[in-house]
Amino acid sequence: MNIAIVRDVGLVEKPGGVMRDKDVAVIDAVRTWVDKAVIGLNLCPFAKAVQVKQQIRYVVSHATDEIALAADLLEELRLLQSADRQQLETTLLIVPDMLADFLDFNDFLEIADATAAEDEFADAFQVAAFHPLWQFADTEPEDVGNYTNRSPYPVLHVLREDSLDEAIAAYSDPSDIYERNIRTLQTLGVGGWRKLFAD
Repeated sequence: MNIAIVRDVGLVEKPGGVMRDKDVAVIDAVRTWVDKAVIGLNLCPFAKAVQVKQQIRYVVSHATDEIALAADLLEELRLLQSADRQQLETTLLIVPDMLADFLDFNDFLEIADATAAEDEFADAFQVAAFHPLWQFADTEPEDVGNYTNRSPYPVLHVLREDSLDEAIAAYSDPSDIYERNIRTLQTLGVGGWRKLFAD
């Protein structure tokens, strides 16, 4: 089994984990994306609270094949299942060493969904996906709407279904989130998006 190297926010580093310089840089890039885009542009209105409370787990997988990556995802699902929700709300599993091709990544999402749907999890989780080359169906690659799901590296975001249901129930009009995000990104433009991360 491939062992993911981790750097946790608000948690003790996994026993035996060795943080490499590359891992630190990968996590810092993803945290910057979360801070500047996901929270900064309010692409996800539910993200700020868990980031402020340090309830997000950032994990770098060193997997280079689908079997190893599925094993890392399974490990993270089990950890999240056993964790105190007040301490750990969600996990970002970052994949810097494979699935650079978006179509390959998209194909792997079937495996990710099937892993989260294992009986042992009793429908408690779902996996959201982000990728540097994310492209929605029937769009051009540089369509600014694609940037709602564009991240510095391929990312599998493990979410608790209960938390998602609660967040949606508390939001006045969840159906407006996607449309609002598109409007935000259209105003920003691709150039503005790139400028966010220029420094």
